[in-house]
Amino acid sequence: MTKTSSVTPNVSQHKTENPDPVTAPAKPLWRRLLPLIILICGLVGAWASGVLDLLSFDTLRDNRELLQDLVSSKPTLSILGFMGIYVIAVALSLPLGSILTISGGFLFGAVLGTTYVVSAATLGAVIVYLAARYAFYDVMHNKAGSAIRKMEHGFAENAFSYLMVLRLIPIFPFWLVNLVPALLGVPLRSFILGTLLGIIPGTFVYASIGDGLGALFDQGKTPDLGVIFEPRILTPIIGLAVLALMPVACKKLRKSKSGDANHE
Repeated sequence: MTKTSSVTPNVSQHKTENPDPVTAPAKPLWRRLLPLIILICGLVGAWASGVLDLLSFDTLRDNRELLQDLVSSKPTLSILGFMGIYVIAVALSLPLGSILTISGGFLFGAVLGTTYVVSAATLGAVIVYLAARYAFYDVMHNKAGSAIRKMEHGFAENAFSYLMVLRLIPIFPFWLVNLVPALLGVPLRSFILGTLLGIIPGTFVYASIGDGLGALFDQGKTPDLGVIFEPRILTPIIGLAVLALMPVACKKLRKSKSGDANHE
């Protein structure tokens, strides 16, 4: 009689080679929403407190000497305080961008005012971006349909160019352009660079207005905030937006030629 040998599988080795997938526990809803809840509470609190009414051309005119003396005597504190206020205003999506930017030019001059405003506005925008991405991106990505996924892929592929256009030409509110890229999976680096560079021209226009605000006050006048839409100013900005879209157009042209070549 021939003895049949049996081979016992190495159970532990089998488990090691084919591990069961471990699914990371989903973050609780309250934790994902907490950053946005904090920002929304801050927004409601700012509106309820009436702080938005405090910042106006009348306030700047009435406190002109006090503010200029503060900038002269405590420049570092003044810069940090101004930038802190600007970051908070952008993070809370308060409609104070124009008056704050003009105030920056009024207090620090056109060039330095532009520098401080661009830095602070970019930081505030990043806060909103990160809060929205942390709260909604995973949910939206998992439940998005094919149309949303296609839009997400197209936007992310040319994120820098699209962001430059959206920042250069204020077609949509600043706060909305902070939220949408977060939900469409735009890389943080592209978001920062697109925001930082894209807001420079418009910021410089308003900071330059602020730089001449003292002369307007002496004449009993206030600046025209619609100046940025004048053709002499808007035309060069639109030109920059067209240049920002050139890489997208080149990509589409190359893909079109490649597709035609494959068909042949």
